[in-house]
Amino acid sequence: MKSCVTIALVPQIKTGPWIYWNDLEASMAKASALGFDGVELFTASAEAISPQRVAQLADQYKLQIGAVGTGAGKVIHGLTLTDPDPAIRAQAVAFITDMIAFGAKLGAPAIIGSMQGNVAPGVEHEQALNWLADGLNTLGHRAGEQGVNLIYEPLNRYETNLINRLESGVALLNSLTTKQVVLLADLFHMNIEETSLSESIRLAGPFIGHVHFADSNRRPIGMGHTAMDDVAIALNEIGYSGFISAEAFPYPDPDQAAKQTIDSFNRYFG
Repeated sequence: MKSCVTIALVPQIKTGPWIYWNDLEASMAKASALGFDGVELFTASAEAISPQRVAQLADQYKLQIGAVGTGAGKVIHGLTLTDPDPAIRAQAVAFITDMIAFGAKLGAPAIIGSMQGNVAPGVEHEQALNWLADGLNTLGHRAGEQGVNLIYEPLNRYETNLINRLESGVALLNSLTTKQVVLLADLFHMNIEETSLSESIRLAGPFIGHVHFADSNRRPIGMGHTAMDDVAIALNEIGYSGFISAEAFPYPDPDQAAKQTIDSFNRYFG
């Protein structure tokens, strides 16, 4: 397994659960000095920063790019894959397509979290799921054409009324025509929705392609009550070898949060 820390470069999401902010090079330098294997990037768009610049910094600081987020598509532009307006759904697909291309240049998959959207008032749940599946099929095939996976993230009930548990995420992925979509197991969301984090990981097993490393209160691991011993055992049992990425609040500050994260990673996975 590989350690990873989040870097957000989008002012509109300043209050979100990301460890480092604003200065990409300074953040990558700090991540490298602490011994992280990679970073997960959140940018305003595919054009917000040159992939060549990111690649140069990654090489300089000996880091991999674990994944790229797409959430700015919703936060800045209000785009989701389940909007009742087909024109907005098409714009959402276009935005994510660009982010897939951006990530692929860095060997990194894109994450679909908030851009999945919600079941809008007056829309049947099944219809919204069909729109989501249509979007994931299109985007999964595009990701495959560029040699990367697409990561789909079940969110907790307070953030979406679509898919909240890994088990439901597996059912969704099994319904797709593409095999390039994998699940993101976010420990914070799972603490809200899953009966047992370890058992849900075991059941989702081969579908898990990314892990978000945050405690029950969304602070860095070790600052809440997540049963990390059980989670670590389950991830090892399913043979997970991907990134364990800190999508957590920068509490009490970014530097201490990053240090807490890498110490926790080394404790459970080192």
